[in-house]
Amino acid sequence: MEYLDDKLNSYREADIYPFHMPGHKRKTLPFPNPFSIDITEIDGFDNLHHATGILKQAQERAASLYGARHTFYLVNGSTCGILAAICAAVPKRGKILIARNSHSCVYHACCLNELSVEYLYPVLTRHGILGQVTPQQVEKALSESPDIAAVVVTSPTYEGIVSDITGIAKITHMHRIPLIVDEAHGAHFGFGGGFPENATKLGADAVVMSLHKTLPSFTQTALLHLCSDRISLKKIQKYLDIFETSSPSYLFMAGMESCIRTVEQEKKRLFLNFRMRLEEFYLDCMDLRVLHLLRREDLAPAEYFDWDDSKLVIFTTNASCSGRTLYDLLLHRYRLQPEMAGTDYCLAMTSIADTTDGFSRLCTALHEIDAYLGSNAGSLIPNRINTGQLYKKNPRNMQMFEAESADITEVSLNQAAGLTSAAAVRLYPPGVPMIVPGEVITAELILAIQSCLQAGLTIQGCTTGDCTVKIEVVAM
Repeated sequence: MEYLDDKLNSYREADIYPFHMPGHKRKTLPFPNPFSIDITEIDGFDNLHHATGILKQAQERAASLYGARHTFYLVNGSTCGILAAICAAVPKRGKILIARNSHSCVYHACCLNELSVEYLYPVLTRHGILGQVTPQQVEKALSESPDIAAVVVTSPTYEGIVSDITGIAKITHMHRIPLIVDEAHGAHFGFGGGFPENATKLGADAVVMSLHKTLPSFTQTALLHLCSDRISLKKIQKYLDIFETSSPSYLFMAGMESCIRTVEQEKKRLFLNFRMRLEEFYLDCMDLRVLHLLRREDLAPAEYFDWDDSKLVIFTTNASCSGRTLYDLLLHRYRLQPEMAGTDYCLAMTSIADTTDGFSRLCTALHEIDAYLGSNAGSLIPNRINTGQLYKKNPRNMQMFEAESADITEVSLNQAAGLTSAAAVRLYPPGVPMIVPGEVITAELILAIQSCLQAGLTIQGCTTGDCTVKIEVVAM
């Protein structure tokens, strides 16, 4: 029998370098014994759901650091912030415009409030990842559907693509509606080091960011910033009371305050060092022959507005291996744990806590793998689709909430073409749905799901077993 605490202790002792979240990279930071400070809302320690003292002051410092009007600590991750922001911004049974590459929690909020949903489809880049959403797309969608009550975009994406938040905000405000930005992967923006500005200073009305993804903070810690009065403060507080635990962890909140204080006091040094390590890494990987490390010059102007190069996107498109194979090689042969694998790339996440030694180990590993693949080049993997092609527009028979409340049955994926999905099927990570409830399952989607499974990727929303893949559909 295996126990989680024992396995974590063994993992801690292993020489596995973390190129994945959380951003503290498992370093021992100045912090008390967690058991010694694990408390509840006792005298003198405030209450997160009615903060008037020390927690109110902590959130005000976070708001000052990021340039927001109000900032809320989130101990249920960015998910509860997204749920609260959408439910506060859009009335029940209202209409919302969201980027199709939104995280699953955006779709969950739409279902909970029974929203009608229109989509913005990001550009597909030449390298096969999803690119930006443009202000022009937003203007067109809002002009065609004037009853839309709010817009949600994801910036940056999992791969670091940043959209023109200033331009999009101007459009949404012209239409007198708020812009919500899922900036979960951008908590490190705006502090120098050559990184983009954060959305709180670019006109967004609500911004949700995960401290733990790219900064030294505990997993599950995040912030919700309210930057205008276009979304009701009282409604935000109301929905946070609903979606956030009534027993918030003081360990998490202390870790968040430590993280924010560290950035506030040491950002210049930390981000300068981070930039130097990144630039050295990119320079050292210039000579890769078969593997390809994504660079800014690989992106056409129409594909991105800005880019976060702390996301190391390593393509295997010209190699006789998949993204999953590269992922496994890095982990099992070189003891480097990447963040995720796509069909044709592997993603390594970095932060201000990464070390020169960590970057050096990854650089060495990539060169050795590249040399091996180059000297043993076989035929490329047939019929491999790139990850961006997984996210295409599907025909829609009904809204998500209508499909979820309908009678549901389960069928073999091979027999599902033409039926209406009752499930959200997504590659995880990043948790972006390939199909959502209410959309028609196409032959092309079935092929994409099968390709992901054959490539060893993790698919959520399908049942696998007995050599059969099944999917929930709306009963006829």
